[in-house]
Amino acid sequence: MSKTIRLDPSDNVVTATLTLEAGTPVEDVVTQAIIPRNHKVALRPIAAGEAVRKYAQVIGYASEDIPAGAHVHVQNVEFRATEAHYEFATDLRPVVPVEAAARDSFMGFRRENGRVGTRNYIGILTSVNCSATAARMIASAFGPEEMANYPNVDGVVAFVHGTGCGMAGSGEGFEALQRVMWGYARNPNHGGVLMVGLGCEMNQIDWLLEAYGLKQGPLFKTMNIQDSMGLAKTVEAGVAMVREMLPEVNRAGRILCPVSELMVALQCGGSDALSGVTANPALGYACDLLVAQGGTGVLAETPEIYGAEHLLTRRAVDAATGQRLVDLVEWWKDYTERNRGSMDNNPSPGNKKGGLTTILEKSLGAAAKGGTSPLAGVYKYAEPVTARGFTFMDSPGYDPASVTGQIASGCNLVTFTTGRGSAFGSKPSPCIKIATNTEMYERLIADMDINAGAMLTEGRSLEETGRRIYDMLLDVASGTPSKSEAQGLGDYEFVPWQIGATM
Repeated sequence: MSKTIRLDPSDNVVTATLTLEAGTPVEDVVTQAIIPRNHKVALRPIAAGEAVRKYAQVIGYASEDIPAGAHVHVQNVEFRATEAHYEFATDLRPVVPVEAAARDSFMGFRRENGRVGTRNYIGILTSVNCSATAARMIASAFGPEEMANYPNVDGVVAFVHGTGCGMAGSGEGFEALQRVMWGYARNPNHGGVLMVGLGCEMNQIDWLLEAYGLKQGPLFKTMNIQDSMGLAKTVEAGVAMVREMLPEVNRAGRILCPVSELMVALQCGGSDALSGVTANPALGYACDLLVAQGGTGVLAETPEIYGAEHLLTRRAVDAATGQRLVDLVEWWKDYTERNRGSMDNNPSPGNKKGGLTTILEKSLGAAAKGGTSPLAGVYKYAEPVTARGFTFMDSPGYDPASVTGQIASGCNLVTFTTGRGSAFGSKPSPCIKIATNTEMYERLIADMDINAGAMLTEGRSLEETGRRIYDMLLDVASGTPSKSEAQGLGDYEFVPWQIGATM
């Protein structure tokens, strides 16, 4: 393994793959101090105010003169807001569809509406935090002994949250929460759904049913505590409703389904400087394989593509699609300013310890999860994704809130790259975690599904690693538990994005 990585000939920094002592030769310079693993070294003198370049892109500006061989990081690099010139549909790489005879398949659950699930859960959804305890009590009534009678049902899960009232009855926050509820109710990984409310909340279940045309039936029921005469009777009635659903949900069986029915969330968290070198590009390659099969990848976390959005607009299928992405970035710039923040509040302390200096550097690596396919659609948070191919959904960079939106948008699988480590998992859509470096993979091996760090330590190619990720997508979609799923994660990671004031 080389001791440094240079990503483009025009870069004026390289990334150390191991800790370098002072005096270590690096290309044509000698390190001036200890360079922590995954951190950057200046390849030549960088004058104060001069751009620092990585990925052939600007990641920041020198806040002071930086000598050749110096450690380049937060102590001598500053963030400046970007002023990108946007181009639309200028870097389109046509997808070559896989011939029908060579298309892949997986074993999934085909629903009556034609959509395909990778899991078969019964979900208990809450309209408001006031009904959260009732939902958890209903779900907890179904233990392993009873569920053993229903081998085709993956579980009964409560999705509870901290909002639903004390909010405006219209506008961005209200609409986003309703899209989340509708999206989880319609996610193909749910074989049955029970919605539980209090009764007087702002987020009325009846309004949701009317707005989205949801109809009650044997596998979709609603109730509220006030009409059910209190908590205990609500729980009793809710348990009875779920028991009625179980035999019907259990009748669903896995059948052969085309990979075109997979919609995969492309997510990262606890990133480090190798995220954009190993795991994210490898996941991008897997996304391209998925798109060639007619499937869909959904990138998110709008603040974490800031500074790289100009690369995505060039891949937009048309100017309107590209402009929608630009509009989202402009909304976030205004949103952070209104709340007295900065787009560079991200990266987190852990990201910085892992070698990421500015949001621009983090974003350039994060965008690699989207591969090279054309950008086919741009969507609001939790809005149904209807385009096939590579798409983008607006969300915060906070992983649970972002993944919640992606699942509500229709994702039936989740991929999650990490460099610092993560114990994240999700339901009803299982989460596959991909390590950026071998050291962390070995330390957190019980939580990591794939080691993309082998690209550096074992010389595995981008294509080989991307293919391994793609193959695991099919295995997990067919029922093989991911490591986070096997550990039971996902019951507490449902976090709808709260937008607007709590009143």
